[in-house]
Amino acid sequence: MLTKSQNVNKGWKLKSFNLLSTKGMFIKETELIKKNGLAVAFICNHCPYVKDIIYRMVKDFNELKKIDVGVTAIMPNDSDSYPEDSYENMIEFSIQNKFSFHYLYDGKQEVSKKYGAVCTPDFFCFDQNLELFYRGRLDNLRYQSKNLLSRKKELLDAFNFKITTGNIIANQNSSIGCSIKWKKNIT
Repeated sequence: MLTKSQNVNKGWKLKSFNLLSTKGMFIKETELIKKNGLAVAFICNHCPYVKDIIYRMVKDFNELKKIDVGVTAIMPNDSDSYPEDSYENMIEFSIQNKFSFHYLYDGKQEVSKKYGAVCTPDFFCFDQNLELFYRGRLDNLRYQSKNLLSRKKELLDAFNFKITTGNIIANQNSSIGCSIKWKKNIT
């Protein structure tokens, strides 16, 4: 089901987590933070919207790393009901798409709930003070757009603006994607 990320109050602090990486180790948020903050993407393997942006996301995340921003992706879906999103398939997805960052498995969905993630992809960007300053889409391209020349790197631009001016980009467009597949009967 198509879902839009929600507008949230900016300024709330990065929430803690300790999740299994596709690299076989548990990773805490404190291990990912860099001088200029952290970008957290909630993605999955099967969502057509994620598949559509994944090449651009990996490229932008590599650019963020060059400007001393930490990056990570978290898989929030119920992998029992959606086996394409299993941990084993996450490993394959990260290899196929040349992830240079940790892809984390939120099997209990506690982190995804704590963040208020609602769709894949869903992006949360935290500044050097670990305060949320951007919750929006990766870029302006619509689903299956082939016109890369008109691409505006909204997430990357938001970080560059925050780093150089200390200010927050006012116009933040919601991310659009598949709804998160929540486990049944969890509290």
